Amino acid sequence: MKILIKNGKLVDPANDIDAFYDILLEDDKVACVSQNIDAGGLEEGDRLIDAFGKVIMPGFIDLHVHLREPGFEYKETIKTGCVAAAHGGVTSICPMPNTKPVIDSPEMVRDLLERAKDAPVHVLPIGAVTIGQEGKELADIEGMQKAGIVALSEDGKSVMDSLLFRHAMEQAALYEIPMFSHCEDKALVDGGVMNAGDKAEELGLPGITNAVEDVIAARDILISKETGAQLHLCHCSTADSTVLVKMAKDQGLRVTAEVCPHHFTMSDQEITEDDGRFKMNPPLRSPKDVQELKDALAAGVMDVISTDHAPHGAEEKAQSMRKAPFGIVGLETSFALGFTELVKGGYLSLSQLVEKMSVNPARVLGIDKGNLAVGKAADLVIADVEQEYEIDSSTFASKGKNTPFDGKKVTGRVVMTIVDGRIVYEYSK
Repeated sequence: MKILIKNGKLVDPANDIDAFYDILLEDDKVACVSQNIDAGGLEEGDRLIDAFGKVIMPGFIDLHVHLREPGFEYKETIKTGCVAAAHGGVTSICPMPNTKPVIDSPEMVRDLLERAKDAPVHVLPIGAVTIGQEGKELADIEGMQKAGIVALSEDGKSVMDSLLFRHAMEQAALYEIPMFSHCEDKALVDGGVMNAGDKAEELGLPGITNAVEDVIAARDILISKETGAQLHLCHCSTADSTVLVKMAKDQGLRVTAEVCPHHFTMSDQEITEDDGRFKMNPPLRSPKDVQELKDALAAGVMDVISTDHAPHGAEEKAQSMRKAPFGIVGLETSFALGFTELVKGGYLSLSQLVEKMSVNPARVLGIDKGNLAVGKAADLVIADVEQEYEIDSSTFASKGKNTPFDGKKVTGRVVMTIVDGRIVYEYSK
């Protein structure tokens, strides 16, 4: 099957393209990129798409997603999570291992890949650092690497035993697997449920200080320096995390970092009430932290935009932050929030946003994606960056509706997602 996309603006930073181009897809590859491709070569069953007024971009790659399957299918399944990804223009996702049972063995990795074999988007598993994520004994890192993991992470918690984490980093370096660090000192959390500060005091809720994140970020950067392992800091939320990442990069360390849309879009000052939809980990931080994150994204200090998509059941989130689980969904809103806050806000160009959501994530993983040159994978997204709309969580494909952005006006709607040359999502009014 062939798909010919005409009249759209191609934004492909990996190839330094930001101009009007046609693009021809044949089977699962990009077959031609030219300013005027003749549609006469199409046959019955092929598809001609008029992308006039729209942009064509390499498919987004989300390095940080919770699919919940196996074990918590009432929150999300591989199928619903992958469909949600397609709705958001995300063509590859990396599910974290904190399922039940944990993805901590070659057998569990193979089981996950088997479950995901018919998924509409690429599923790239992340393996746990320790058995059962209990922080006591290293998982079979070599076996999981051979079974198909793309990274290691204890996400949902940190490996608090520094010596054990050092051994894990040595293994990560040996098998050339990036380590994705959650950066949370569990003892310092001390029962906190939102950012420490005046808003927490106003709501009478226990706070989470910035040091909870920064202490582990600093530790993991130093262990990365000593072991030579590739380190990726997840969901950075504090001003000092940007300072630490810049210091690491200035020293030439193999350190990258991600920021989530909720952390560069909303601060703790916008929490209107004690409601579980505002509870996420790390928490919504101060306006100063939000500004520093946006500045660091603009400066190239922070490399990646990921969602930390964390669906929960409606009843779980419809309670006080003291009792509700941490988590926010994000797969279906990440592009719109990024475009609205960062591109329209003047921090990034659209090309730079694509770098954060597609090109750089591919580089972190060392995979041949995020690139629409001839011969590359036909994974792409088409979006209308002029269209304004209100986020409506009731329309989400995800089982999770837990977001504080319900009703927020945004600009930039994903209208089509193509994976391996197949249309897996097409917006209809």
